[in-house]
Amino acid sequence: MIKNHLVYNPVLEWKFKLAKAQGSLLWDDKGKRVIDFSSGWNTANLGWNLPEINQAIIDQAKKNTYAPSWVSTDIQEQYAKNLMAEFPKELDAVCRVTSGTEANEQAIKIARAVTGRKKVIGFNDTYHGSTFGSLSIGYRPEYISHLSPLVAEFIKLDFPASQKELDLFLEKLELVLAKKDVAAIITEAGIVTGWGSMKIAPKGYLGAVRDLTDKHGTMLILDEVGTGFSRLGKLFGHQIEKVIPDIVTLAKAMTNGVAAMGACLVNGEKIKGLIGQAKVLSSLAWMPLACSAAIKVLEIHKRNRLWETAEANGQWLQQELKTKIHSSLIKEIRGIGMEIGLEFNDTQLTKTVVEKSFIKGLYLRQSDDTIIQIMPPLNTPKEILKEGLDILTSAVV
Repeated sequence: MIKNHLVYNPVLEWKFKLAKAQGSLLWDDKGKRVIDFSSGWNTANLGWNLPEINQAIIDQAKKNTYAPSWVSTDIQEQYAKNLMAEFPKELDAVCRVTSGTEANEQAIKIARAVTGRKKVIGFNDTYHGSTFGSLSIGYRPEYISHLSPLVAEFIKLDFPASQKELDLFLEKLELVLAKKDVAAIITEAGIVTGWGSMKIAPKGYLGAVRDLTDKHGTMLILDEVGTGFSRLGKLFGHQIEKVIPDIVTLAKAMTNGVAAMGACLVNGEKIKGLIGQAKVLSSLAWMPLACSAAIKVLEIHKRNRLWETAEANGQWLQQELKTKIHSSLIKEIRGIGMEIGLEFNDTQLTKTVVEKSFIKGLYLRQSDDTIIQIMPPLNTPKEILKEGLDILTSAVV
């Protein structure tokens, strides 16, 4: 739709004009207050307009706001050092980008340059970005027929959401990789957040994929744009199975949404002779203001151990939902940490719950026909979580 000259994606649906935001609360231009159970789709993991982050930006704005990509700055180097300290030593270099889409595009370029191969494996009904390359990874052809043809040599498999599906998937993956022509497989850390299906792979999924990619010389790209920064009950999703990917992509909650920033983490030894070929360029990446926010964001996550809060509150939310919503109305409640999918049996009921909840003061995201994706800010006070939960459950009638 188009409203006041601005184009809105109909999938995301224009809902209201945001006038003010603070913590876990949003207000529209009419003064209506709503509890946020979306975090801007895993972006404001620390809640909205956190004073510490705002102050860090103000302080940096007094020093410098821009740096071209061919110079270095202390604040960029400081953040790179801080970030690398949270990842395995094999990931020791970072490509500076402005978004998750750009990070995933860069990851694909690097994988092709390093391996000399062209094919990339993704999954049906997943989201890794909106460019031609990133759309090619997960969207089914019928969803993007008006944009076709997209990028050739991309293979899409079905994401395994049960042990039986995982066993079959690994057999198929082995056959595909054995041809030795796949540059990389790109996946999230055992859960699908981007498309919104909230499918969860059985334990051991990521480790098994790592073993097969190692065996056949294929790179493993881990998209942590939605799963990073404490969302899944760990600071980063790869820590759940202690898997070391070849490339990790980050964005969204990196700055808590206050500035455009992304990252593509790699092994410096593997790419140092291929940086030119991989076209590692981004004119507005890692601007000083964004870096100042990112440094403070990472500091807060570590200081407050937000991943532990996400794990505890996520378990509590899932249990409360299972207790308070009649089982005949739902297909499944599933999640990891504070990334929870509430799947109903009926599309219209799902839409009705979202609409009724908003009227009563709760903002939810219907991320698939029958799924509500629950992802509140990780530091939402328990009383606000309870208030939001009460609104949600009262809307299910």
